[in-house]
Amino acid sequence: MQLHVVNETARLREVVLGWPESNGPVPTLEETFDSKSYESVKNGVYPTDEAIIHEMGAFEAVLKKYGVKVYRPRPVENCNQVFARDVGFVIEDKIIVSNIIPDRQAEIDAYGDIYSQIHYKQIYNLPEAVHVEGGDVIPHGERIFVGQYDFPDYSSVKTARTNRLAIDYLRMIFPEKKIIPLNLRKSDTDPYEGILHLDCTFMPVGPDMAIMYREGFMNPRDADHVADIFGRENVLYLTREEMYWMNSNVFSIAPDVVVVEEHFTRLKAWLESRGMTVETVPYREISKMGGLLRCSTLPLRRD
Repeated sequence: MQLHVVNETARLREVVLGWPESNGPVPTLEETFDSKSYESVKNGVYPTDEAIIHEMGAFEAVLKKYGVKVYRPRPVENCNQVFARDVGFVIEDKIIVSNIIPDRQAEIDAYGDIYSQIHYKQIYNLPEAVHVEGGDVIPHGERIFVGQYDFPDYSSVKTARTNRLAIDYLRMIFPEKKIIPLNLRKSDTDPYEGILHLDCTFMPVGPDMAIMYREGFMNPRDADHVADIFGRENVLYLTREEMYWMNSNVFSIAPDVVVVEEHFTRLKAWLESRGMTVETVPYREISKMGGLLRCSTLPLRRD
């Protein structure tokens, strides 16, 4: 298998899409890993397997419409395998296996058949102290944006998934890249206040544009720095409500083709006004588990 990913928008050729079936029982509040799932369980609206299967099927159909080769992890009984991005991520020709929450180890094990097709020298298993998940890592050419939570209470915050040691480790693996750490706001119980991963508050799209929820960054200067890279006139700033529904968590198939959730009408209009082809899919039920389209994918090869 040939790995190649240097940004979020180049033409997609091969991708892993999470598995929608046999997610197990609805978790208790204590068993949830993110604020959106916490809210869904608390309000009794956690999605059913049937809804998840329907929505992921619609997404897979769009990927195949554009000739993308789609891999799936090995199904694991009573295990939520929807969010492939948590498990790992590819930059250039390397795949980094995430250190995710220990209770989710079965998700990583389900990728054995895929990893067996990749040369072992291209697979990076992180040291135990290095914590990073794919949703926090956004490659962008010579830059890699990395969401983190670099504060003393890191170990007690469930939604803190990427630590400072991950920044150092990525700099070691990719010495020629400019690693840009970005501290994110966190909340384990309120999805209007906390950001689970960087892709829930920021995402490059198209040839030179970006989507951003500015208040998702702990430091406003970080948000301004990222916006200046793209040009502020090329950034769509999200409202708090749009962030809540994860409008930034879109998925690009090509520089001019992006998949968004069907309710994102303002985003769709903005993208189309800038010459983009916008594919829409239903994904609102899956969003109740704390992730959306990008979270469900692990791109392996882009042009």
